[in-house]
Amino acid sequence: MAATVVRYLRSVGSPTSAPSEQDPDTGHVDALPRPELRAVGDDERAPVSPAEFRAVLGNFASGVTVITAPPADGEDGPAGFACQSFASLSLDPPLVTFMVARTSTTWPRIARAGVFCVNILGAEQGGLCRAFAVSGADKFAGITHTPAPVTGSPQLEAVPAWIDCRIHAVHTGGDHLIVVGRVEAMGAAGEGEPLLFHKGRFGRFDGLGD
Repeated sequence: MAATVVRYLRSVGSPTSAPSEQDPDTGHVDALPRPELRAVGDDERAPVSPAEFRAVLGNFASGVTVITAPPADGEDGPAGFACQSFASLSLDPPLVTFMVARTSTTWPRIARAGVFCVNILGAEQGGLCRAFAVSGADKFAGITHTPAPVTGSPQLEAVPAWIDCRIHAVHTGGDHLIVVGRVEAMGAAGEGEPLLFHKGRFGRFDGLGD
């Protein structure tokens, strides 16, 4: 099916991805790459409803992260948002990826910075996730953080693991953007349980019996 979609896109002259354009002087990347991707035509069958999509995909449990970035030139403070759509992508070179909605007001600030830190949350950090899930507030109020070693992105206190990255590429994905980061540094405490998200609720990993 994936190969069929790619062939269709190429047949109508649509690119299968849109690489980011990065300013060599500032490191900033294009926050909204174009063009829009479509895999079905307007005269073809309607897609599944958003409600059904959310209900079915909600059965997939994921970890929870907070993506942060330092302030770009002229900005007052750092940027950050809660993100569950994070994954490792490549070992050689070391790449990770996350997805962000095109309507996000935080993403353009991260794009202007050109770098980010993935803060992987632990089981007791649901409150930290909620703090970064709000819109229009000072998300860093009362949050202790230190600069990540390479990019200076905020590394949140007491997270089980962190990954310091530069933006490597940005691809279009419907109403979201697929951000690829090249890993510059990383670390982990090596202990503690992860914070999980499943069917709209936080949970924790209880472990498996022998």
